[in-house]
Amino acid sequence: MIVNAQVWRGLIVAAIVLGVSAGCDRAGDDDDVRTAVQNFESSVREHDGAAACRALSPKAAESLESGGKDCAAQITDLGLRPGGIAAVQVWGERAQARLSDQTVFLVRFPDGWKIAAAGCQREPEGPYDCEVQA
Repeated sequence: MIVNAQVWRGLIVAAIVLGVSAGCDRAGDDDDVRTAVQNFESSVREHDGAAACRALSPKAAESLESGGKDCAAQITDLGLRPGGIAAVQVWGERAQARLSDQTVFLVRFPDGWKIAAAGCQREPEGPYDCEVQA
């Protein structure tokens, strides 16, 4: 079968588009973000400060180390309120999970999604105010 140049180019473009879209597994990203948030919330709910801090980005964990207390001791004192995930949005290496009464921001690391900010409330005239942030 002989394929003219225009048809051939169309097939190449279609193959490239299919290849690129196959590599962009947004549903998988959404699921991974949900899992990261649920694991973090479970740790907070169970007062497992060490596990909660492992779910944080390095800078977020470091931000909780003050007054002679490490991250694990600080995070359980913050009064974070776990809640059901209402929506997830992913933008490349960044994500946002809106929960029933707070927002969580995440960053993708080589070993998975990490919480960069948690306990965030939107300010009426500005950005979010977060209990934990990098």
